[in-house]
Amino acid sequence: MSGCTHDCSTCGESCSSRQEEKITKELTNHHNHIKRVIGVVSGKGGVGKSMVTSLLAVEMSRRGYKCGIIDADITGPSIPKAFGITAKATGDENFIMPPTTKNGMPVMSVNLLLEDETDPVVWRGPVLAGVVKQFWKDVVYGEVDYMFVDMPPGTGDVPLTVYQSLPLDGIVIVTSPQDLVSMIVGKAIKMAKLMSVPVIGLVENFAYAVCPDCGKHIEIFGKSHLEETAAKFRLPMLARLPISPELARLVDEGRIEENSVTELKAAADLLAQLNR
Repeated sequence: MSGCTHDCSTCGESCSSRQEEKITKELTNHHNHIKRVIGVVSGKGGVGKSMVTSLLAVEMSRRGYKCGIIDADITGPSIPKAFGITAKATGDENFIMPPTTKNGMPVMSVNLLLEDETDPVVWRGPVLAGVVKQFWKDVVYGEVDYMFVDMPPGTGDVPLTVYQSLPLDGIVIVTSPQDLVSMIVGKAIKMAKLMSVPVIGLVENFAYAVCPDCGKHIEIFGKSHLEETAAKFRLPMLARLPISPELARLVDEGRIEENSVTELKAAADLLAQLNR
């Protein structure tokens, strides 16, 4: 194609040369035995992707599976805050040892390497992509049944690196009523198809609020289009998550492992089938 640099690692075009390219997945280190890798993606920021990542990891942990989280949203990391992790990652010249949550789940995030969690990460795309690879190759997670990867929104360098470098078994697409349109979801689905990664299903966040007095469901951001969008792309509707002040409070306090969310049980059921 016109303007091609012949470097497919930084290109998202679906050209004939790219289709013939053989993508080699990165190997993790010999300390790790990771059975399944699940990416959590979104077409845009601010839809609660990190929240869904955390909730899925907690739900699968409650079912007895060993889970871990890679926070691949390098410029907007939020996973450590949700779990109340304040300890820094440690290591030597060979490997990085991640801190764990209160319930023993290993988590790796750039915030666990920074001196101050409010320090901005002002790096260019190739450096960001390199950090994600290092999180996969050089961090010691041990035995993990499900590794959840909280990916940055969009289709840029870092999401492309995750798709190309990590052995993803599937992705969960997170959206919200105001941006749940064919274009946004379609971009995420087409990128996954381009990378030969299956889409497990759709999760709609901020779907409604529950009136504390009468229990009525109020669709603050408008009528949901989840059902028709899922039907259009022939994908499962995994969950519709309400706006929850209680869940927001738990995240602010770093206690997301204490959540009482039940809406993601169907999604967890599908994930459990991958492990059979």
